[in-house]
Amino acid sequence: MSAKRLGIGFIGTGNISSAYLKAILGKDGLPGFPVLDIKALADMRAEAATARAAEFGLKSMSVEEMLADPEIDLVVNLTIPRAHVEVGLKCLAAGKHVYSEKPLGITFAEGKTLLEAANAAGLRIGSAPDTFLGGAHQQARAVLDSGALGQLIGGTAYMQCPGHESWHPDPAFYYDLGGGPMLDMGPYYITNLVNLLGPVARVSAMSSRLRQERPVLSEPKKGQIMPVKIDTHVTGSLGFANGAIVQIAMSFDVAAHKHVPLEIYGTEQSLLVPDPNLFGGELELRKRGHNEQWTPVKVEQPYAEGNYRSLGVADMALGILENRPHRANGDLALHVLEVMEAFETAARDGRTVAITTPVERPAPLSDNIVDGRIG
Repeated sequence: MSAKRLGIGFIGTGNISSAYLKAILGKDGLPGFPVLDIKALADMRAEAATARAAEFGLKSMSVEEMLADPEIDLVVNLTIPRAHVEVGLKCLAAGKHVYSEKPLGITFAEGKTLLEAANAAGLRIGSAPDTFLGGAHQQARAVLDSGALGQLIGGTAYMQCPGHESWHPDPAFYYDLGGGPMLDMGPYYITNLVNLLGPVARVSAMSSRLRQERPVLSEPKKGQIMPVKIDTHVTGSLGFANGAIVQIAMSFDVAAHKHVPLEIYGTEQSLLVPDPNLFGGELELRKRGHNEQWTPVKVEQPYAEGNYRSLGVADMALGILENRPHRANGDLALHVLEVMEAFETAARDGRTVAITTPVERPAPLSDNIVDGRIG
C-alpha cells in the first residue's frame, strides 16, 4: 500500500459532504483514509463552504481558486446532478482528476462527453456509488464468485418509498430533470448488480407519473409545492450478458412494501443481499429443497460497519498513486447511466433497448486490502 497522499478538494458542500468528510477524517469511530489529503472545500455559495470548512477544521476557497491550486490533484464533485458534467469538464480542463457524486450525468450523451474529455486529457473519472465496495456487498460478490449459487438465473431489485420530501431540507431537485427514483437510487442497485453479475445487455420497462405536483413535507420549506417533471414509478427487467434476468422497481410513490432490496437466484442456492445504499447489512443463503432454511452468511470483508462514503475516492487515489485501475470508475458509471436512461427509452417506446457500453466487473476490493483496510 502506498504511503503517499493525494491532494483533493471538494466542490459542493451540501447534505452529502458531511458523510464524505467524516469518513475521510475518521469521525464517528471510522478509521479514516489517510491517502486523501483534503486541501480545501468550495461551493458556489461561499458561505456554505466556509461553514462546512469551519465544522471540520478545514480551509475554504472559491471554485476558481481550487481549479488553479497545483496541490489539488483530484476534485470530488458533490454538486447537484444537473451540474455534474459542467463542473467535471471545468475540473478536467484545469488538469484535475474528477470523482463525481451519482449519477455521472443526467443523460448518457453528456456522461459520454465527460468520459471522452477525461480520456483525451489522460485524466481519470470516478463516480459514486461506492457502496458496492462495502463489506456486505463484497461478501456477496465472494459468494457468487465461489460458484455456490450454481448457474445464475436472475433476481429482483426493489427500492420503493413514498419520496424524499418528508426528510430532505430541499427536495425539489428529486422531481426535476435529472432526478427521479431511477437516476437517484438506481445507481446503487444497478452498480451493485453489475459488480455481482457483470454487464447489462438489454432493458425493458414501464413507468408512470401519476402526480404532477407534490408538497414539501420537511422543514424549512414545508408546504411549498414542487412540480413533478419526471416519472416517479419505474419498473422493468435487466437482461445481463451472462443470461441472468433481474426484475427491478424504483419508486417514489409506494407507501410501504416487504420486498428485500436484492435477491440473486441460482440453480443451487438463492442469496439475499442487503440495501445497496449501505455498506453493511445481513446476507442469507438458502439451498434448493422444501426442507431447507435461510442461513446467515458471515461477513468477513472490511468496511461493513459504518458509513464509508469516500471509500471509492480512496481507492481511486491509490489507483492513481499506484498506477492501477480504480473500481468506482468512469466506464462503470457510464454503463450504469446508459442502463438507467434505457428505462426511459424502453418505457416511452414500448421496446427492449440494447446496451452498447462495454464494462468489466470491478476487481474485488480484497485485492488491495492491507491489514484490513485500504488507503
